[in-house]
Amino acid sequence: MKSYTWAYIQKYSKQTKRLLGIDYQQLKQLIALGKLLNQNNKEKIEKTKTRINQSGSGNHPKLSEEEQIILMLIYLRHNVSFQFLGLVFQVSESTAHNIFTYWQKLFEGELPPSLLEQVKKSQDEEKLVIEQLKDYELIVDSAEQPIERPLDYQEQKRYFSGKQKRHTLKSQFIVLPKAEDIVDVVIGKPGPISDIKICRQTLNKFKINQTFSGDKAYIGETQITTPHKRAKNGELTENQIEENKALSSNRIFVEHLIRIVKVFKVVQERFRLHKNRYKSVLLTVCGLVRLRISSLILEVIKSCTSGEIIDVRMNHSFMSKLDLVSSNPY
Repeated sequence: MKSYTWAYIQKYSKQTKRLLGIDYQQLKQLIALGKLLNQNNKEKIEKTKTRINQSGSGNHPKLSEEEQIILMLIYLRHNVSFQFLGLVFQVSESTAHNIFTYWQKLFEGELPPSLLEQVKKSQDEEKLVIEQLKDYELIVDSAEQPIERPLDYQEQKRYFSGKQKRHTLKSQFIVLPKAEDIVDVVIGKPGPISDIKICRQTLNKFKINQTFSGDKAYIGETQITTPHKRAKNGELTENQIEENKALSSNRIFVEHLIRIVKVFKVVQERFRLHKNRYKSVLLTVCGLVRLRISSLILEVIKSCTSGEIIDVRMNHSFMSKLDLVSSNPY
């Protein structure tokens, strides 16, 4: 079948970011990574098969790998129905759903949603990053997203947010100053849970002297700098007002990053999939956001002789900030 959407993107590459949430070069890197992951997954499945027919026989996919990855991105970016995706890509609704699920789970395991998640596989690098983070005042904030109303009454009570007046899931973002990267993310907590409670459950990931900046929801936590709160029937001093303005100017970047996350409308609008899939989907979106803002770096390695892609290396922009030559206790 002719790959219309992939052909369109190749012809009008400047429209890629508007259509898919990432630019054309990032899309090509993602496709290269996806092809390698798909090949490795096929080889793993092949080893466990008891084959009767010859390899390569049977039905072939109607969509190319590029088209399948684009289908997944369109769902995340625009939150359209699988029925509509099926019409656009000329496949059945169930096929569109299966393609999305396959690639979303494939990328979830490979696109690290946060800096700490990316470095946790290397104990030395993780310790070094956590040590270097002490030099920064990290910014913390949370966001709520509406979900479908649960059928069970007890579940309704558990997820009903009095602030939002609807059933929600809450996610917390800890970011670098100027939102240069997502340092840590906590996803899918019930909406009624307070911001400060979620934060206190994650502080053990950082050094005890790590500092944070937060809004009034975090008043009471000693590690977090919060705005001055006006006392009942009282007024703030001019100095307190100026300090609040300075704090807001520094904190606004986390709002900008959350806005970028919500560029993917699957996170902005009512979440229509089962809530058990919420964490998986949002982790994938966070990985794509890090790719979009260039804090997650993909480097495509090609063969010198054939020009074929043989590997995709993954790095993070915070690496340039690490003092790798300094002596440290680790």
